[in-house]
Amino acid sequence: MTSPAVGVSVLPEPQPPAPPSRVEQAFDRALRVAGGVLAVWAGVLVALLDLIFATWAWATVQGRSGGAQALVGVGLAVGGVAAVVASTVLLGWFAHRSTGTRWAVALAALPWFLVIVVGGFRTTEGDLALAGDNVLGLALIVAGAVTFAVLGFRQIVVPPPSPSSPSSADHR
Repeated sequence: MTSPAVGVSVLPEPQPPAPPSRVEQAFDRALRVAGGVLAVWAGVLVALLDLIFATWAWATVQGRSGGAQALVGVGLAVGGVAAVVASTVLLGWFAHRSTGTRWAVALAALPWFLVIVVGGFRTTEGDLALAGDNVLGLALIVAGAVTFAVLGFRQIVVPPPSPSSPSSADHR
């Protein structure tokens, strides 16, 4: 006994998306440039906030003596280092996502390093944002530098997703 023929519908193959127009390409490029500029300024801002926090927290720790104040100082140090790592990771992620390039973490890292280095020089008035005896400031520098290095290394070493993968547009 044979079964009756069942109608088989053939779906048309999906068409590839149309290439972007010149206007779309120009808008995309403008957004990437704006994202890169914003990443540079965010790197400067994060470094300035790190220097301000390190100076303020270290002065707070040095100005107090005793057991309870030491715990406050340790809490400030741990919280400050965690804030630097979190802000650095967020900044590296934003730079990468906004520009779509693998080297974008350098857009945020270079101004951050420059501001931190300048913070180690005395002004003509004798002010110093980052002294050699500021252990918290040194920990913030190391935490930020190591985090930027890990982010940059990860972006460079991890291969880009293949164009055939379904989520390759999400991970550019």
